[in-house]
Amino acid sequence: MVVGLRNFTERVGDGAGQPVLDADNGEELMHVEPGVAIVFGSHPPESPGTLFISTKQVIWLSDVDRAKGYAVDFLSVSLHAISRDPEAYPSPCIYTQIEAEEDEAHSEGSDSECDGTLDLSKITEMRLIPSDPSQLETLFEIFCGCAELNPEPNDEEEEEHNWIFSADQMEDDATGEENSEWHFANNPSHPIGQSNGHHDLAQPMLELQISDERFEDAEEMERNSGSGHN
Repeated sequence: MVVGLRNFTERVGDGAGQPVLDADNGEELMHVEPGVAIVFGSHPPESPGTLFISTKQVIWLSDVDRAKGYAVDFLSVSLHAISRDPEAYPSPCIYTQIEAEEDEAHSEGSDSECDGTLDLSKITEMRLIPSDPSQLETLFEIFCGCAELNPEPNDEEEEEHNWIFSADQMEDDATGEENSEWHFANNPSHPIGQSNGHHDLAQPMLELQISDERFEDAEEMERNSGSGHN
């Protein structure tokens, strides 16, 4: 399920505070970067705040308004990159693309605002602008590391149920033990293959096939012989 960008107001501590993390499920804080402005789509930047990167999500908290904060899970971040092109954006930044629900993903123009309120469910682009541009590489590397900790659920299922063998795997299996499942299934002397591990099933089936062919030959010879007497 795609969550996308969302409001985040759960803080602890004095002053601007720090975000409340899901420690019970193993979430850990990986990096804190103060003095970061945040920009959504084509909207003007928010006042600088503090960026928190955890093992599961990216969180930005305003330094002046405890009621203002945003978060996005790494599972919802489809792309992140360093942007230094002034034609793309005037300030060097971390550019991210955010997945949103298909029926809610619209343009970043007026559709992302409703009665002057920013509609986060329609935001698909986010820029993080550190006050110190030299931190971009560090932020990017941390993004990459945390993204690897959050693979797509479908990727995990495909790895668990991967029934496709590479050519090397097939060659290695075929040169293994004589009774291995792959070797037996591909041995031309056993056209039936293996069934639940019973290797001797194929031979009776092969003999039955041969017997059927001989029986057909005998019937053919008998018909030919009968026609000759006539």
